[in-house]
Amino acid sequence: MSNDVDSFSRSYAQARDKFRAAVDAAGGALEVFEHPGRGPDGEALTTDVAWVGPRTDRALVLISGTHGVEGYCGSGAQIDWLRRGGAANASVGVLLIHAINPHGFAWTRRVNEDNVDLNRNWVDFPPRLSSNPDYAELADDLCPAQWTPEAQKSTTERLLAWRAARGDRAFQKAVSIGQYSHPLGLFYGGKEPSWSRRTQSAIFRKHLAGARRVAVIDYHTGLGPEGYAERLSTDAPGTAEFARASCWYGAAVTSTKIADATQAGEKSASEDVTGDNLIGSAKLLPGAEFTGIAFEVGTAPILEVMQALRADAWLHAYGDPNSEAGRTIESRMRSAFYRETDFWKGMVAGQSLLTIRQAIAGLMRE
Repeated sequence: MSNDVDSFSRSYAQARDKFRAAVDAAGGALEVFEHPGRGPDGEALTTDVAWVGPRTDRALVLISGTHGVEGYCGSGAQIDWLRRGGAANASVGVLLIHAINPHGFAWTRRVNEDNVDLNRNWVDFPPRLSSNPDYAELADDLCPAQWTPEAQKSTTERLLAWRAARGDRAFQKAVSIGQYSHPLGLFYGGKEPSWSRRTQSAIFRKHLAGARRVAVIDYHTGLGPEGYAERLSTDAPGTAEFARASCWYGAAVTSTKIADATQAGEKSASEDVTGDNLIGSAKLLPGAEFTGIAFEVGTAPILEVMQALRADAWLHAYGDPNSEAGRTIESRMRSAFYRETDFWKGMVAGQSLLTIRQAIAGLMRE
């Protein structure tokens, strides 16, 4: 029997070791994709993949670490499911992708080695993208070249004034939907397919080429009430995909495609972003019935999360990650995306276990 709290880890390296051990104990075959970079202590970085359960045309995919540091959540959920004997009882094939962004996981960053947000990277390159003028207006205050107490105070005051004038949702949309013009900024989508995107594409081609029905659960943190897992769909209400997700997961499903409260359905905590991993995953499987959700677990108040992201962007653009200030910012990032309490970990494990069982039951329906 699994101790759900013990399934979570203190570091990327520990998470990887636990995942590999859990796969081995479950009788799964491990596949390792080596990242070209190194971790903060010079350690090797890898994305680890396992297939467990039968080889059928129905498959569930569990992805951790799309946003690096958020991998603590997804890794713990994956390991907990394996330790509970999920592989032995799976009636469909389950593909576990551990730490798809190992650089961000190891370096306690949300982004990859090029400051790219993988959930903004699934676009056609070279991109023909609509501009984000509101982000450009906020860019210098979001990611200032100085991170002194005075700079933090003045830039934060200007950002809050913009938010007060335009509204909370307008602010979140301006900042987070994605931008391709400021490589050192927040939510940057990159200029080419990232290593992680190419690796995930290769994994899908190898393991899911013959799949007829596929469900994806992509684990995330940082939005919503602490400990609550929103099941977030990038499909619009009224589509077959959203109807299927709602049937499987119930009222917990929300949609990024709902613009405001006047529309039917529940608006997600996330905006409708550009280059999302779920949309990219669906495009990799054009012949399959695809049902994808983000499993988004709340951690801290949104402004606390935003300030951690701003500090992290400054640190890796202008500062020294090995300095005392760097270690303080790293700790702040970790806390913003990973709550190291038994309560939070138990909430993640329990809700994840339910969601996985619902996904498998949904895949088995005729």
